[in-house]
Amino acid sequence: MYNQNDDKNYACGAARVIKYTPMAKHLILVAGNIGAGKTTLTERIGARFGWWTGYESVADNPYLPDFYADMRAWSFHLQVFFLGHRAEQYLEALRDSRSAILDRSIYEDAHIFARALHHLGNLNERDYHAYRQLFDVVVNGLQRPDLLIYLKAPVPALMERIRRRARNIETGVTAEYLALLDSFYDEWLNVFDLCPVLTIQTDDLDYVNQPAHLDLVTQRIQDKLAGKEVMDLTTGKA
Repeated sequence: MYNQNDDKNYACGAARVIKYTPMAKHLILVAGNIGAGKTTLTERIGARFGWWTGYESVADNPYLPDFYADMRAWSFHLQVFFLGHRAEQYLEALRDSRSAILDRSIYEDAHIFARALHHLGNLNERDYHAYRQLFDVVVNGLQRPDLLIYLKAPVPALMERIRRRARNIETGVTAEYLALLDSFYDEWLNVFDLCPVLTIQTDDLDYVNQPAHLDLVTQRIQDKLAGKEVMDLTTGKA
């Protein structure tokens, strides 16, 4: 797990020059709870490397208004829409000649959000089973990603970010719901084996206003894609 405090080159605020070298085409997925910083990181990394970027469909999602008005009636429709949107986006990313980075992974739809809807009683057993069958068919035909970046932050930090950005669709998000999602993320990533995972604690990171923070994360991504590992010999953790 990466923590920006581990990098001694920034102990005195010293400037650091990151050397960028050409890389083969990669597909990178950015995962994480609501408010973890996925969109911001996707934007910054995409701009830094000139990668193709894909974002979650929110403003143009035709099911969201109905879903928030009646979750039990529209959960299945919403999840099927997200599945189709992400699969189409995934294939578009693969067709592009550039490396690609996607804001939220297709795998989170089933393992985190559809599971949460089912757990909370908003997606009944029949619809959940049908959705999971469709999900398995779709993802089994997709190429494996090269890297999953998992952004993690404590629930209080997530709640504060959600409060600051003040999106209407997030007004009903509670700390309890975020904690439930967080537990599902932990369970999912314990068994996720499609590609390497780079876990980044984001509660003290500011990609927008602190260039050094973006440089550190960028370097970790490059190292991970190149198969390099950073070992902390004090703790024995990579």
